[in-house]
Amino acid sequence: MNTLQLVSFFAFTLLVAIITWWKLRKDDTQSQQGYFLAGRSLKAPVIAASLMLTNLSTEQLVGLSGQAYKSGMSVMAWEVISAIPLIFLALIFLPKYLQRGIATIPDFIEERYDKTTRIVVDCCFLIATGICFLPIVLYSGALALNSLFHVGESLGITENAAIWGMVILLGFAGMMYAVIGGLKAIAVADVINGIGLVIGGLMVPIFGLMAMGQGSFLRGVEQLTTVHSEKLNSIGGSSDPVPIGAALTGLILVNTFYWCTNQGIVQRTLASKSLSEGQKGALLTAVLKMLDPLILVLPGLIAFHLFQSLPKADMAYPALVNAVMPTPLVGFFGAVLFGAIISTFNGFLNSASTLFSLGIYSRLINPNAESQKQVTVGRWFGLGLALVSVLVAPWIANAPEGLYSWMKQLNGIYNVPLVTIVIMGFFFPRIPALAAKAALLFGIVSYIVINYLVDFDFHFLYVLFITFCINVVLMLILGWWKPRETAFRFNDAFAVDMQPWRHTKIAAVGVLLGMIGVYAGLAQFGGYPTKWLAVACYAVVVGIVGYLIYSGRCAKRAASKLACDVKEK
Repeated sequence: MNTLQLVSFFAFTLLVAIITWWKLRKDDTQSQQGYFLAGRSLKAPVIAASLMLTNLSTEQLVGLSGQAYKSGMSVMAWEVISAIPLIFLALIFLPKYLQRGIATIPDFIEERYDKTTRIVVDCCFLIATGICFLPIVLYSGALALNSLFHVGESLGITENAAIWGMVILLGFAGMMYAVIGGLKAIAVADVINGIGLVIGGLMVPIFGLMAMGQGSFLRGVEQLTTVHSEKLNSIGGSSDPVPIGAALTGLILVNTFYWCTNQGIVQRTLASKSLSEGQKGALLTAVLKMLDPLILVLPGLIAFHLFQSLPKADMAYPALVNAVMPTPLVGFFGAVLFGAIISTFNGFLNSASTLFSLGIYSRLINPNAESQKQVTVGRWFGLGLALVSVLVAPWIANAPEGLYSWMKQLNGIYNVPLVTIVIMGFFFPRIPALAAKAALLFGIVSYIVINYLVDFDFHFLYVLFITFCINVVLMLILGWWKPRETAFRFNDAFAVDMQPWRHTKIAAVGVLLGMIGVYAGLAQFGGYPTKWLAVACYAVVVGIVGYLIYSGRCAKRAASKLACDVKEK
């Protein structure tokens, strides 16, 4: 750790904090709408930036790069396949959520089923967030920053003590944004950190390829595509962390839960200024996800070429950054990582506070609580949950099967049962609350038994898909046996403008073709004849982008002409 690194780290971190404070100095952060939903004021670019940075953090930078170091490019499925659920979010989920004007996903579950089902879902999310997800975010962040800045060596303390210190620092910083500023503070900071993360994230593979080519970027690309080129193959085999069959079944379900029903993510779109802005934000996020293989997966492959004797695969990303990033940029990149870590941490912390305050507290403890009291309780709960996460985080040192895979397996306990009852609640209006409770109980118990207690030698994503199918059948049977007395209807709460973006469907087609093109372009390294499929997909995507740009300009000209005509009259 040197002075230049420290100066660049603190300069960028302080810049983000000052800009965030300046943007929020006159905003309402005391009311329920202002604190939990940013006053329903977020526009598409802010939504996309906040979604991306909440999603991108060190559990992915460290975890996915580690999996790529061991297994190759096929692990990019975790990111690229997200395009499909984001299309679902724009076309199916978000219109229904905004029509009801809900603040949380459990709000919808209570309206659709009953209060007991809502409380069960609240508890599942809070337990998983505090015990599983947030500690992993803090631990992976501490691991990355300690490796980047050599905190233990610089301070003359053990690595374990350095990890504890970094976990406490990250937890405290995250609390400041989430507990004090609310969702708007998180979203503003995300935009700035998001720009830095894209720049810094792309620098790592660029400098890594230059190191592989001994100073020549093109020579590094040549080595990457000729030496062990099979590791670039996007199609996962049966022995890979994400087999292609699992990617097209269980992985789509997992990502649908994450992008369409996970409160920590969906809360950004629930704060949309309008349905149109929310749809554009979701699809823009899907486009940005196509960059993730470059930022999250490619560094693991480069690390495999540069050093093949790392003690742990999860050390691949920090080792690469240390080896290839110029010293003046290490501090800046550390600040970007710091921002990404606390963005994910405080985003999910704010969502957990929202669920507790508007759910458990307002439903069970104090049903007559005023808006300001709900915000106060949410802040105190967020503080307590953050402290629990800080205490749990350092103990996640020896995660089996890699940090990222382990986290996803744990989350599988409750995520597919939840997405099942939401989807069935959308499309089968007479399914009763009994069916939702049965699906939650069966889904959680069966997944734990199959995945952890009985050795069936199935990939956990296949287990999730099988569980989903059985849950659907179970809910249909109970819905036929004891249907609701009256069909559930989506009545409009008039919370936001519900006019959809008129290009949503054609943009969704472009996103889907872009995803296929990314897969087809890399599958050729595994011996698949997919080059021309990739070229065809990219050509159609370029045409769609051109059409959207032309339509946007025409709409602006028409609006300008209309304004002039009104002014003349």
